[in-house]
Amino acid sequence: MAAIYLPTLKQLQYLVALKDHGHFGRAAEACFVTQSTLSAGLRELETLIGVTLVERTRRVVRFTPLGEQIAAKARTVLREAEELGDMARAAGRPLSGEMRMSVIPTIAPFLLPRVLPRLRRDYPDLKLFLREEPSGPACEALHNGRTDCVLLALPYACGEVTTLPLFDDHLFLAFPEGEMPATPAAVSPAEIDETRLLLLEDGHCLKDHALAACNRAELRAEATMLGTSLHTMVQMVDNGLGVTMLPKIALDAGILEHTNVAARPLDAAHPVRTLALVWRRASPRERDFQLLGEVLKAAG
Repeated sequence: MAAIYLPTLKQLQYLVALKDHGHFGRAAEACFVTQSTLSAGLRELETLIGVTLVERTRRVVRFTPLGEQIAAKARTVLREAEELGDMARAAGRPLSGEMRMSVIPTIAPFLLPRVLPRLRRDYPDLKLFLREEPSGPACEALHNGRTDCVLLALPYACGEVTTLPLFDDHLFLAFPEGEMPATPAAVSPAEIDETRLLLLEDGHCLKDHALAACNRAELRAEATMLGTSLHTMVQMVDNGLGVTMLPKIALDAGILEHTNVAARPLDAAHPVRTLALVWRRASPRERDFQLLGEVLKAAG
């Protein structure tokens, strides 16, 4: 029987890194090897399978159609190989070893400072690597194996994942002090001046949650969408440029301290977003994610 020569995981790692970075030098840095080592490994892979995967020019790295397919399959193989190690860790101490979690920007700076000290205290063997990125890239990273779980806000379609809802996060209208009447205690969507509403730019799901909660077509049409962070939005409101929507976790974290901005809860049919932890279905680390979810719930 003829011998079968299989690609090594290292060769597949080089191929995926080159696909991600589009540059031999940056791919080599990501793999902690020299550029010549990575290039040689990829040539060995091409010789092994007998096809060209990457067209090399001085300025451009271009994958062949078959190279694109093999890179996608290599990503799956690497993810499953990592899960072999995850299975071994999951059988040992809970929440130990490395874990990569993506967190959306409207959650990370407000919830993580309350969660990380407890994780360090109760699970000292856990090495939690954090990525702050919007929901779309975070879910893509999850399915590509670049991250293990995602902390985001629902509703959001993240694909075929297991979802653990954590707690509801009420939405508030933030406005310059004195701009709204003293009563009532909550603000209805009908009271919001659509010409003064400032929202996060496209890509941030809080914008969609806020507009869905208000359920006013003219708000979607007239609102100004330009903020890149909630802290930036608060500064614009504090300077009298308009009003905005803030989640309760941001208020609890003191985002309005040292400003002349007030906030009142939104009185609407569905004035909340739901924070949730999601991970790939059938992950061997599901027990770890459940434990992590309990810690996150306690901070809500």
